[in-house]
Amino acid sequence: MSQPNPSTKPLPLAAGGTLRGTVQVPGDKSISHRALLFGAISEGVTRIEGLLPAEDPLSTAACLRAMGVGVSEIRAGEPVTVEGVGLDGFQEPADVLDCGNSGTTMRLMLGLLAGRVDRHFVLTGDGSLRGRPMRRVGGPLAEMGAVIHGRKGGNFAPLAVLGQPLRGTTIHTPVASAQVKSAILLAALTAAGPTTVIEPAQSRDHSERMLRAFGAQLEVGGPGLTQVTLTPGASLRGQDVVVPGDISSAAFWLVAAAITPGAQLTVQNVGLNPSRTGILEVLEQMGARITVLNSRDVAGEPVGDLQVSHGPLQAFEIGGDLIPRLVDEIPVLAVAACCAEGTSRIRDAEELRVKETDRLAVMARQLGAMGARIEEFEDGLAITGSSPLHGAVVDSETDHRVAMSLAVAAGIATGDSLLHRPEAAAVSYPGFWDDLARLRQPT
Repeated sequence: MSQPNPSTKPLPLAAGGTLRGTVQVPGDKSISHRALLFGAISEGVTRIEGLLPAEDPLSTAACLRAMGVGVSEIRAGEPVTVEGVGLDGFQEPADVLDCGNSGTTMRLMLGLLAGRVDRHFVLTGDGSLRGRPMRRVGGPLAEMGAVIHGRKGGNFAPLAVLGQPLRGTTIHTPVASAQVKSAILLAALTAAGPTTVIEPAQSRDHSERMLRAFGAQLEVGGPGLTQVTLTPGASLRGQDVVVPGDISSAAFWLVAAAITPGAQLTVQNVGLNPSRTGILEVLEQMGARITVLNSRDVAGEPVGDLQVSHGPLQAFEIGGDLIPRLVDEIPVLAVAACCAEGTSRIRDAEELRVKETDRLAVMARQLGAMGARIEEFEDGLAITGSSPLHGAVVDSETDHRVAMSLAVAAGIATGDSLLHRPEAAAVSYPGFWDDLARLRQPT
């Protein structure tokens, strides 16, 4: 367990009250990263509305600027322009590329840079990112001819990428991961011959949707849409991209309203891509009162408004192919489980151990401090609900999703809580604490 940083101020979280009103969550983090990256390797200008102005996309933008890509300043509420340099226009940077805390930035950059022949790149990040495994991307890229060196046999950053000619091939990934798949597809854009990625289950498909919109030749098929083939040769063209609200950020409000007595919230403009809506299926399984309003399609992505109110919840069981479709929402689902009737079980979620933190261990530890009856397994959790949570001193352990999940838990606890390192939320949701203060109402 990492220790609290004494230089940051813990945040008091008051118990009691309810939640009412309307909220618009920040732009989808996954789509924001991809809009920047795909715009950079396109011909012409890409204009992005609703891009998430948080630390992770800022890291992606900074890396692109270091390689000669024009990216306008990123400010909340303002469109961002990316001046594309084409598929092979990256300059060799004069310094190490700093990916901050963003695993998406580092993993997708590996795919993007592997085929930049005769150019050398070094990627690093903060202490957390330097401890996250990267061979899951480097291994498949090596099958295409990539040369990536790093600590522990190329598993940990700093990582050096020596640009090489790449060859198309068929790659079976051991886990369903949108980051691994996307890195391979980015490398495939400059490979000799088609590349096929076959996953054990379908992961998020934002890359496939957006690459098609930018002009890439890409086919999706196989049982469960788990097979993607990219044929190189098509030039990418700059696009106008509208980023919908991030359902992973909306999840905190969906769970908060579902478990907080008297709550009623409407979360506007949420991306409802079917590869991301596992959270809605689980909440429906629990009996949560959620209604989708104003369904529409924006730039190839389904979008809608979500209305949610408090009500009784039943325990859930999740595992298998559903996990890749809600992997980032499991921390807050663990909070929902504390308020449900019966014992909820999460299986096949070992992927959470290699996120910003070991999220299974961290949520078991922090919710346990609040009195949750929670048992940790190698691949998941068992949580017995209907035991009241009590206020406690808790810690985000530097993980943005943990910080916001603990805020949701603190709202329904008996007694106030104190959260160490609340600033972690800014990684994906810079305005979270302001929104929470605005939506919280006395009962």
